[in-house]
Amino acid sequence: MAFQGIFPEWGSYTKTLDLCGEDVVGTLVDAPLSAHSMGVRVLPMETVKESKGTGVVTSVPSDSPDDYATLIDLAKKAEYGIKKEWTKLQIIPIIETPGYGSLIAPALVEKMNIASSKDPRLPEAKEAAYKEGFYHGRMIYGDFKGMSVQEAKDLVRKQLKDKCLAFDYAEPDGHVISRSKDVCVTAILDQWYLNYGTAGNGGDGERCDKVVSHLNSGELNTFSPEAKHQFASALNWLGQWACARSYGLGSKLPWDPEFLVESLSDSTIYPAYYTVAHYLHGDIYGKEKGIGQVAAEQMTDAVWDYVFARTDKVDSNIPQETLQSMCREFEYWYPLDLRVSGKDLVQNHLAFFLYIHVAMWPQEYWPRGIRPNGHLLLNGEKMSKSTGNFLTLKQTVEKFGADAARVAIADAGDAIEDANFEETVANKTILKLYELKKWLEEMIRDAVLVDSTEEYTKARDNEAKNLDVVQRTGEMGFWDKLFESELNGLTTEINAAYDG
Repeated sequence: MAFQGIFPEWGSYTKTLDLCGEDVVGTLVDAPLSAHSMGVRVLPMETVKESKGTGVVTSVPSDSPDDYATLIDLAKKAEYGIKKEWTKLQIIPIIETPGYGSLIAPALVEKMNIASSKDPRLPEAKEAAYKEGFYHGRMIYGDFKGMSVQEAKDLVRKQLKDKCLAFDYAEPDGHVISRSKDVCVTAILDQWYLNYGTAGNGGDGERCDKVVSHLNSGELNTFSPEAKHQFASALNWLGQWACARSYGLGSKLPWDPEFLVESLSDSTIYPAYYTVAHYLHGDIYGKEKGIGQVAAEQMTDAVWDYVFARTDKVDSNIPQETLQSMCREFEYWYPLDLRVSGKDLVQNHLAFFLYIHVAMWPQEYWPRGIRPNGHLLLNGEKMSKSTGNFLTLKQTVEKFGADAARVAIADAGDAIEDANFEETVANKTILKLYELKKWLEEMIRDAVLVDSTEEYTKARDNEAKNLDVVQRTGEMGFWDKLFESELNGLTTEINAAYDG
């Protein structure tokens, strides 16, 4: 409240008093728009968070399974000096639904056989009740009787404000702690939005249709049906996306330099930059000029449009030969064949990646492949530095060796599912590799290379003798040709796989 204009001074409030919750149990209070005009009693409820708002909520036992279960518990076992009559107020129906009638909470508690307010299934019951009430409920009490809950919600809100019984207040979803261990306060500030999604979802419609068409055209490989489905869901859901922030690192918003482009919306087409980066700088920090000897200030918006094949000519002091070379590089490498990224970015950054490519270039330059991958687990648990369950690639190689690390990573799984790196697999692989190495050494030491089946039979019969290695000579036999054919077949498959 102190940061939302409810108090006269920004971020500051005056403390009135300290009190213990037990002190106010049984107090008669007026609940705004309550059906009980003579007031209701303050009663304890364990699931109410005292750290949110005032720590006091209006109980609605007709529609909230939590409230109903708590009321039944208090009626059975009165604590904190509660009088039984305080729990005996009539439960008045407010909303009627086709699924649960006019008393949603009692109906769900009975249906799910919930025995107390500590039942772990109460969150599930609460979600079911709220969904049913909001999407299918109709008001059967009060000034808005006969309206759907969706229609009545904003009208009730307005009525409370008009009667000075309520004011606008934004409640944080959760407790956010910064990396510096400070409690964060989210402020309501000016914001810029990009219109994504369908026309019916606040987007621009036309561009969304192009992106969806590209997704379904067969020209964009998502490498799994599940990934394609996630992209389709994201494109239909996006709507308007807040694309700016007021602090941190990033690109300035061109039309409003006070803001920066937020990180998920920024850098959506940076693969295009890779095609010409070596012309612009010779080191990773940009301190040294690249092979084009081009300074940063020479790369104006007009030059970028020319290099990225968006215009046919440009007025620039960069040599025309250099500009044409950069343009050829872009046209050679684009469209990009594959972008690999985490599955958690499908619904935002990777969807933006498609949108911005469609907005910037004609279809011939649109991406050809996006492969979302799952997260990496370590021994079945999420990798986390704070818990110590963490292993870098360098540490993996130092601990298990490159070969065992490769086998364990291959065994971990792939595709969009989470991959699980098991250290026990890596350790077992080390033992197996040791045994394999030992066997190979024995085979090489004792091997006899012969040029006929007859000689092989003799060599096998004399295996115990210490024989010299015989160099293979003569024409290739059947087994030689078969072996060579198998190798050639594998080579062809490998080349096809790399080309694909």
